Amino acid sequence: MKKSITIKEIAEEAQVSIATVSMVLNKKDKKISEATRKKIHAIAQKYNYTPNTMARSLITRQTRTIGLIIPDIVNPFFPEIARGVEDKASEFGYSVIYCNTDDKIKREDKYINVLTEKMVDGIIFAHSSDRQLGFDSLDKCKVPILLIDRDYENRNVIGRVVVDNREGAYMATSYLLDRGYRKIAYIAGSITTTTARGRLEGYNQALAEREIPVNEHYIKVGEYKLQWGVEAADQLLHEKEPIDAIFCGNDLIAIGAIRKLKECGLRVPEDIGIVGFDDIYLASLVEPPLTTIKQPNYEMGYKAAELLIKNIEKLRQDKIKHENNSVLVEKNTVFLPTELIVRRSAK
Repeated sequence: MKKSITIKEIAEEAQVSIATVSMVLNKKDKKISEATRKKIHAIAQKYNYTPNTMARSLITRQTRTIGLIIPDIVNPFFPEIARGVEDKASEFGYSVIYCNTDDKIKREDKYINVLTEKMVDGIIFAHSSDRQLGFDSLDKCKVPILLIDRDYENRNVIGRVVVDNREGAYMATSYLLDRGYRKIAYIAGSITTTTARGRLEGYNQALAEREIPVNEHYIKVGEYKLQWGVEAADQLLHEKEPIDAIFCGNDLIAIGAIRKLKECGLRVPEDIGIVGFDDIYLASLVEPPLTTIKQPNYEMGYKAAELLIKNIEKLRQDKIKHENNSVLVEKNTVFLPTELIVRRSAK
């Protein structure tokens, strides 16, 4: 017995047209009799009919698939975003292709091209922290792009889902100031992103409002990794400038800093207070539990998928395109709120 069968063969056995079979199998059969529908479905089931999704996508120019490009799957912040994307995409009947760039620009460009070749309907993208100027792969991309967590100006970007990083950093630094800390260092990730620059601005703003001069020796710029927290804390401890608190650009940096402080015999928060950013699941497990700024990362992914897919569907319905084939869609920027989560890493 044949393992599979084509629409043409189903039509021949059912003695109907190919168009009739196609309408029945695609549930567009309101004007087709119940007897014909049952006959077609019975034949399809008998021969284990499987639709050729690639052939269908070539005709409809729709794969009901979106791409998700993230910079660091090891960072617990991003898997929650991915989960939110997948949950919402599933509600719309879309699948998700995941790409992890390891924060490497060349891999970003490669994955944008790969996803385009696979005919995804759109891409959700958190770009590398080192991305500054020049983004040819994004310029040439023929599908809508929605940015998440990190921002970048490009004509193919149809929206963004981000938080107010300046406000979050301001909240964190103000909390340390309110608790009596005055010599507050800042261990940042790469400062090239709007995300990192916003956090630096919030840190500076909180100090300025208390008339505390910004000490450039207190600001260490590196990457959003635990090992950088260890290294930067070591630098701060071996310099002459005394510190009594550290605001960290993310929770991994904060956890690394706590590790280094403990190795040097310092107590957190009694000797040095620590505040992070993100509220990853590890933040509540480290000792002492980390005070941090919570980003709604699951909601970011969920909202990003919703915005992207709604724009994809709107584009499909309206069939609106530029002459250069880039899409005409409504551009949206969604700001989600941050929240101060108080634990025990700052007295």
